[in-house]
Amino acid sequence: MTDILKVIQYINPNAKFQITDNDINQIQWLDGTTPISAEDINSKISEYETVEATKKIDKENNKASAKAKLAALGLTEAEIKDTFGL
Repeated sequence: MTDILKVIQYINPNAKFQITDNDINQIQWLDGTTPISAEDINSKISEYETVEATKKIDKENNKASAKAKLAALGLTEAEIKDTFGL
């Protein structure tokens, strides 16, 4: 289940709100934050999930690239792991 809090922050990083039990119907908007409808939040869930999945893949690709570059410089697998945790 997607964390509704994170989806709201994805839509509006400045939103002030409270949410109970990750329930989209239990959001209290605070400090004059313009409410985001449940329909708008639901429509952004898959987009948010795609963005987050892409970030995860990019991070793994960056790690693999860094590891390959360090190996090309002559570092051993053990040196790379011990020094950089890759």
